[in-house]
Amino acid sequence: MKILFEHLEVPQIHTLSTYKEKGGYQALEKVLKQMKPEEVISVVTDSGLRGRGGAGFPAGKKWSFVPKDPSKTKYILCNGDESEPGTFKDRILMEQIPHSVLEGIIIAAYAVDCHKAYIYSRGEYTESISALEKAIEECHAHHLLGEAILGTKFSLDIHVFRGAGAYICGEETGLISSLEGIKGWPKLKPPFPAIAGFNRQPTVVNNVETLAAVPWIIQNGAAAYKKYGTEKSPGTKLFCLSGPVKNPGTYELPLGFPLKDLIYDIGGGLLNNAKLKAVIPGGASAHVLTAEEALKVNLDYESLAAAGSMLGSGGVMVIPDTQCMVDLLSVIAHFFKHESCGQCTPCREGTGWLEKIILSILHKRGREEDIDLILNITSNMQGGRTVCALADAAAWPVESFVKKFRSEFEYHIKNKRCHLNVH
Repeated sequence: MKILFEHLEVPQIHTLSTYKEKGGYQALEKVLKQMKPEEVISVVTDSGLRGRGGAGFPAGKKWSFVPKDPSKTKYILCNGDESEPGTFKDRILMEQIPHSVLEGIIIAAYAVDCHKAYIYSRGEYTESISALEKAIEECHAHHLLGEAILGTKFSLDIHVFRGAGAYICGEETGLISSLEGIKGWPKLKPPFPAIAGFNRQPTVVNNVETLAAVPWIIQNGAAAYKKYGTEKSPGTKLFCLSGPVKNPGTYELPLGFPLKDLIYDIGGGLLNNAKLKAVIPGGASAHVLTAEEALKVNLDYESLAAAGSMLGSGGVMVIPDTQCMVDLLSVIAHFFKHESCGQCTPCREGTGWLEKIILSILHKRGREEDIDLILNITSNMQGGRTVCALADAAAWPVESFVKKFRSEFEYHIKNKRCHLNVH
């Protein structure tokens, strides 16, 4: 069963006419003409829809936090700043089914009494931005945006904002700072965005995938959505399968789907019949799983948490036994060092130290004490010591790589080369 990708293969589905032929904007008409805002929030809450950007916070609950004060200006911010390594799901929705994203935004805006919304897109996503802007023009021309939408009293404008290539702006308060025209630094919480967000007004920040699921839920009901997935992780999720597999790509699957089946059935297994060594299940910031762990776990929030990792953005990266884990970790560590905004000392300094030490090990300058030093640094970066979670996100893969593949790091240090003879 497909929800988000139900009509993905339909020619011209990116256009308003084709989207409407397939039932598009029927959910919006139902909302505006038959439902009260609180009823919309109730349906989304009852569906169990959780944020698909990585945190997994219940979407309806987030909407319910917005004050009902009519004197407040409310904002909906659609987070399309898809920058987590291994993740490429939102761009498909924005480029190929942009009206599903817009319909979800309009419904969310009605639910929280918002009349101006923004889509914050990763700057490199030029095709996504173009598709969204064309879809917005179509909506204005057919009274789906602007004043008196569908002849009702509800009005809304949506604007696309182009980011400047900063990973930190995927964090909701960093995104807000950037949208406000200042440096994209995360903000201290509380106050949370729902109370004081963009321009210090009540703000809801939702991921592209989260909002794109809303029209289906409204049209079919919460109970229908909960038929898919698990009790605590209902619905479907987009998973980005990458690495040396035969069928890489983005797949919509019910939450709770076995990771083994994604890799070997849908993904076709590894190229050249390589042996599986490890899997990063939720984007680069997730704890790595060994092959043994990966082949036992299911793709839902609770199962991956129990396995010591996380669902995150759904970026599933397959690692073969021909991959040097020290080399791979050096790439990940460099990414987080490069993307740290520098606001907090544990993150600014910690990411740099980790990269230097890992590179020293990789380039034959490692010392025996470096392994425990790495673990000490990662320990001091975690646990709420920084304004946002980037320090934790940088520490988690390093910590898990070193703990689960320690022998490879020790071999590099002792023998001044990789056990695979790739360096």
